[in-house]
Amino acid sequence: MKVHHLNCATFRPPLVAGGLVAHCLLIETDQGLVLVDTGFGTNEVTNPKATIDPLSRKLLNPALDITETAISHVEKRGYTADDVRHILLTHLDLDHAGGLRDFPKATVHVLDTELEAATNARGTKERARYPKAQRDGVKFETHKAEGGDWFGFQAVQNIAGLPEEVLMVPLIGHTRGHTGIAVKSDDGWLLHAGDAYFYRGEVETPPSNIFALKLTARQTETIREQRLSNVERLRELKASGEAEVFCAHDPVELARLA
Repeated sequence: MKVHHLNCATFRPPLVAGGLVAHCLLIETDQGLVLVDTGFGTNEVTNPKATIDPLSRKLLNPALDITETAISHVEKRGYTADDVRHILLTHLDLDHAGGLRDFPKATVHVLDTELEAATNARGTKERARYPKAQRDGVKFETHKAEGGDWFGFQAVQNIAGLPEEVLMVPLIGHTRGHTGIAVKSDDGWLLHAGDAYFYRGEVETPPSNIFALKLTARQTETIREQRLSNVERLRELKASGEAEVFCAHDPVELARLA
């Protein structure tokens, strides 16, 4: 399978030198195109106030560039929105699910606990991270965190209708239904770890971090113990060389793989 690494949103938050990206994947399969995450979509670029709350606009400081949207990347490669048959989400945070409405015919796959968290938000913080408008008219297919073993990760499963080399790898912690997406590309296994971590140094040996992103991880996590445990396992996987591990927002990781 051919895998394209895309930047579907640029962010310039204070105190983060070099900014952040929305690292998404476009996968060409025999069953059509598959997206992993969507970044911000057309709606966020043209009317950001409708779905991006004021605090997020201030903290993320998004560029809101129409050429960075997933639909723009798809069309630049000669495809249309209808060619995207499936979208796999690491989670439903507003900066990962913004582009869903640009692909009305796609089936969107998430863990059942993630859709439950989004539709039954617990308090103001969860309501802000899961704007309802981003889910309007979206066709969801939910999956339980159950399955087999993949390089030491548990409850891993493939998705009916997609190649066996595309897997959901639960990485609970950042949100209640957060998951990684593993893809066996022409060059070997990739693991899109979503927001399981924010900075490449977290999964290096020895680990390192920068204060602003360490604080961001703490402020946005839902289940701390599980998040930290997953970071440890991701570090071990990266060290083993069995898979290329990357997160959703590190621009250096994206530049290396794109």
